[in-house]
Amino acid sequence: MERISFLTSNFGKYDTSSIGSYMKIGGFSALRKAVTMEPLSISDLIASVKVKGRGGAEYDMGRKLSQARAVKGERKVVICNADEGETTTFKDRELIRNDPFNLIEAIIIAGFVVGATDGYIYMRAEYSCFRPLLLNAIRQAKSYGFLGENILGKGFDFNIHLYSGAGAYVCGEGTALIRSIEGKAGRPRMKPPFIKQSGVFARPTCLCNVESLSIVPHLLLDEEQVYARCGRGDSIGTKLISVAGNVNKPGVFEIPFGTTVREIIYELAGGVQKDRHIRLIQFGGASGKVADESILDTPYTYEDLRAAGVMVGSGGILVIDERTSVLDFLRMNQEFFSEESCGQCTPCREGNLHIKLILDKMAEGKATAEDIRLMHKIARVMSMSSLCGLGETAQNSLLSAMKVFPKTFAVGGAINE
Repeated sequence: MERISFLTSNFGKYDTSSIGSYMKIGGFSALRKAVTMEPLSISDLIASVKVKGRGGAEYDMGRKLSQARAVKGERKVVICNADEGETTTFKDRELIRNDPFNLIEAIIIAGFVVGATDGYIYMRAEYSCFRPLLLNAIRQAKSYGFLGENILGKGFDFNIHLYSGAGAYVCGEGTALIRSIEGKAGRPRMKPPFIKQSGVFARPTCLCNVESLSIVPHLLLDEEQVYARCGRGDSIGTKLISVAGNVNKPGVFEIPFGTTVREIIYELAGGVQKDRHIRLIQFGGASGKVADESILDTPYTYEDLRAAGVMVGSGGILVIDERTSVLDFLRMNQEFFSEESCGQCTPCREGNLHIKLILDKMAEGKATAEDIRLMHKIARVMSMSSLCGLGETAQNSLLSAMKVFPKTFAVGGAINE
């Protein structure tokens, strides 16, 4: 299969503690170019190659930046969401660890595009070991004139601040993340007002994922259009994915869109441990949908995965082999959401609890047909009426499993199938 190194092209090529080392491989050339361009021409470039948000929402990145630019208001903010709390997802970690200066450069460029004065990196608690790395990168960027006042003599003022979360999964949601930065309990709030109009400290805010931002400097320097030539259909370019579970070589891989799921699992990730059969594959983390082995020859693109009943989401792929039953997997997944729900809205708080109780009844062989119908109804109500994305997507795995593995939910049937 074709191997492409675009977003990961800097990995291993410079000393991540030295801005001088980064500049020797062309670091900050993209920023120097960006400040000579019209801001909207940069967002148009990103839109032209159809970059979608890499955090899971899949929102058009170029459109997001241009919309943020259009919002009227002073002291705008760009937030880099590094709260990578989705299970089986760890690709942003690799970008922070292997290319921190590129991320800093990307945030500065985003600030220039939207007309912001401040950038915030919100990093998950478990990544605290990378705080010194990023703080050093921020400090050196400021000492070289890439942060602060009148950057590169263009009258552009911008600073970056680093915040760490306290380990709450729900803070991956934009409004909960913003409340956490503000020193409040990390709980989602109602919208409107939308973040782009009133975000952190009531300032106009543009919130982007680590991978989404990290693409930008590479695109600005991609004169040979390597990125645009990769992919399939409307899924242009490359994607960082993280593969975990019962595979021989779990890890983070950069793939061109169009690579099949089979190639990802059996070539990049080294196949299933001891050649066992695959029970299920979950795409996009704990809030993602599941599929069986029939999806293996599906190309990894937004369109093809959606047609197959799953989604790219956060870029995580979890492979579960035959040793784990569908029911045991769902119970494990449900324990996670029951623990991580903030409890603020009734559909999510009560829905997660009651679905957990019904799954436990299934494991004991005591569930009735009415229990199964009620569980399905609760899951659908959660997806339609929860306050934030956690409650809306918490039952994606359950609802998709009910379609893909109907025998599991047949009362009196083989619930371990």
